[in-house]
Amino acid sequence: MPGRTAGKRTRVRIIGAVAVAASASLALTACGSTKDTAGSTSEGGDGSGKVGVVLPLLTSPFWQSYNDYVPKMAKSQGVDALKTVNSNSDPSQQITDINNELNQGVKGLVVAPLDSAAIEAGLDQAERKGVPVVAVDVAPDKGKVAMVVRANNVSYGEKACQYLGEHITSGKVVQIMGDLASVNGRDRSEAFRACVKKNFPKLKVLEIPAKWESDTAASQLSTLLNANPDLKGIYMQAGGVYLAPTLQTLKSKGLLKKAGTAGHIAIVSNDGIPQEFDAIRKGEIDATVSQPADLYAQYGMYYIKAAMQGKTFKPGPTDHDSTIVKLPNGILEDQLPAPLVTKDNVDDPKLWGNTVK
Repeated sequence: MPGRTAGKRTRVRIIGAVAVAASASLALTACGSTKDTAGSTSEGGDGSGKVGVVLPLLTSPFWQSYNDYVPKMAKSQGVDALKTVNSNSDPSQQITDINNELNQGVKGLVVAPLDSAAIEAGLDQAERKGVPVVAVDVAPDKGKVAMVVRANNVSYGEKACQYLGEHITSGKVVQIMGDLASVNGRDRSEAFRACVKKNFPKLKVLEIPAKWESDTAASQLSTLLNANPDLKGIYMQAGGVYLAPTLQTLKSKGLLKKAGTAGHIAIVSNDGIPQEFDAIRKGEIDATVSQPADLYAQYGMYYIKAAMQGKTFKPGPTDHDSTIVKLPNGILEDQLPAPLVTKDNVDDPKLWGNTVK
């Protein structure tokens, strides 16, 4: 879910360079296809027509990267995408943006929801006009979408928990959470909390509800450190938002120690942006769980064209290393992989998908 950078919502997550090629039948020859989970084609056209692409914001490295990938992936998939629209971190504006795109006569929409609940109003408008929608990064609580393209956010929280638990025997750890009104924030928070309780009972979890806001994260972390100078670990749910303020806060208190030295606070992040990779190399943080901006754009375009052709999909494994699952609300979601990046693999070129080349 997008959050805020410097007080603005931002959701920052990125990985994996990817080679893309597509045939007229939408088979992805370079990165695999979803033909193994596709159902029969119902009423539909040839997939032609304008497609609107609605962004949550453009103040974060993740969404800037995604925005750069959109025209490249649209071209590779044969999708006629309009210039992207930026909702500027405003859920109400996002509904207006969706309605504006519909009034322009688009035949499909690719939307990255700012709010899992509020987006329903826009989805309902699209359904009334018979326009299919693909959601990217955030799953709506309600409403009709052809597919959600999203990494497994439960896995993000679990991987962060496992890493910290394996490197800290006991003591206090804090998770700097995202917005709990977002399914992404909820998934990461609940997964981390449950994993620690089950597997690492000697760790005590403290929590900062930072709502994807960098200034909130900084001020609350400062207060928390005043009361808990013996903190052993930090889980940041969005590196693009929380990395800089976290490192600055630790430095201001004399607590930013290099990995491997006495007093180092172990830090795991989510996103996989270049700034996190640099911080890992410097020993400032220990790991990040990456998110694929390139694949979000690629499969967002793939699924919207398929939906415009009337194609449907079923739960099950795909041939691009992901799994389509059916969410409790009945919506299908293609859960893309997101690897753990540490000092051992931080220079692997396959993890550099957030830097558009």
